[in-house]
Amino acid sequence: MKTGGIDIGSRYIKYVIVEDNYPVAFYREETSVKPLEVCKNLLKLYKPDKLLATGYGRHLLEIHEGIDTITEIKAVARGAREMYPYCRTVIDIGGQDTKVISLNEKGAVTGFEMNDKCAAGTGKFLEIMAKSLGFNVEDFGFRCRTQNSSITINSMCTVFAESEVISLVAKGVEKEDIAFAIHKSIINRVISLMKRIEIKDDVIFAGGCALNPCLKNLLEERLQRPVYIYEKPDMLTAFGAAIYANQRSSI
Repeated sequence: MKTGGIDIGSRYIKYVIVEDNYPVAFYREETSVKPLEVCKNLLKLYKPDKLLATGYGRHLLEIHEGIDTITEIKAVARGAREMYPYCRTVIDIGGQDTKVISLNEKGAVTGFEMNDKCAAGTGKFLEIMAKSLGFNVEDFGFRCRTQNSSITINSMCTVFAESEVISLVAKGVEKEDIAFAIHKSIINRVISLMKRIEIKDDVIFAGGCALNPCLKNLLEERLQRPVYIYEKPDMLTAFGAAIYANQRSSI
């Protein structure tokens, strides 16, 4: 039996097909201004025996297509646990929110904290900051330099932070040093969320921002422990939804 999980995110829609708890296909498309249409096109690529939707736009499929849903918290926790059996903490930095999740020894969610009120510390924040410095967001984490590590970005409001960046550029501060300061500000935000939950090993970094090497290095430095990243970290939530769909189909 093959099951599917579709994660309707703010930037991308991810679709994963699973067979015997193993991912056999991955699909990803930009969400665009017509997410329902994108979802329908993705679902035409493969029709699984059972499907669950997750992500901030999951209710689109529930309302229009009658597809059952699951929260991102449960889905990403399940996906991380499946790939890393000893996972006890999940950090998920996505396009529009940041989540930190604590799991017990059996993999059940015992607590979480979430920043979803503004773009601060999210993938969108990173995108805007990269653009303000003339970098591609895909390369941003490779363009950081710690030569002047005393530089700080004090505001976590995207608009004010961008103003700070512009001001630093005007003062002649190297863009690579500013880039490092931006990454530090994001990790400071994540750490403030993590202080509200119990942090235990193994720590898994999920979401598209996990592909940013500077964020990973700073996390490990601040947490003083290794941080594990799946090769397709942005797919973990959709994967977890597909695993749950498999469990539901066997009940």
